[in-house]
Amino acid sequence: MSILEPAIDSASVSEEDALRADMYDFLASLLRKEPSDDLIAKVAQLSGDDPPIGRASAVLAHLAKTMDNGLIRNEYVEMFIGVGRGEILPFASYYLTGFLNDKPLANLRAEMMEIGIVRVDGVKEPEDHIASLFDMMSGLIHGQFGKTFTIAEQAKFFNKHIEPWAGLLMRDIEAAKTVVFYAPVGTIGKTFLEIESAAFSMDGTG
Repeated sequence: MSILEPAIDSASVSEEDALRADMYDFLASLLRKEPSDDLIAKVAQLSGDDPPIGRASAVLAHLAKTMDNGLIRNEYVEMFIGVGRGEILPFASYYLTGFLNDKPLANLRAEMMEIGIVRVDGVKEPEDHIASLFDMMSGLIHGQFGKTFTIAEQAKFFNKHIEPWAGLLMRDIEAAKTVVFYAPVGTIGKTFLEIESAAFSMDGTG
């Protein structure tokens, strides 16, 4: 479940932008909480051949087919939750300052208010969790927060709240000691963010 209120109306987007939003949604679904049986079954249907995202997707699909679902969920818990805390804390504040609930979260909340992004009542997870930020990027692409957001506006949000730290997070996931299933998730995320950053730079918005 996303921590954001559902969008009102989605703007029509190009096929390329729809694929970008789909990738943000896909990564968010795997990073938000322990994956359900249904999500793992969907991951098992992935295919791909274009490197490196395609290769990593094929590996991930194979793991989804062959690993026990309980072990996959345990892997998520050990990596992100743990006893006391997980191996990895997927929050912007932690990666940028070494502390949770710090200035990056305050800055994000201020921009959410400016944009019109509303947090769902009753959700305790801080909004600078990587899955929440990916939800926000998908929403910006689809125009789900009351207006159509230009590439420049998407780039501004990405460069401020995601680009400074999320690539490092994905590399940490890729190399985490406890992971098998999530290693290719890290590869996919790392590569996708590199593509996004390069595309924004080519557009003159990065």
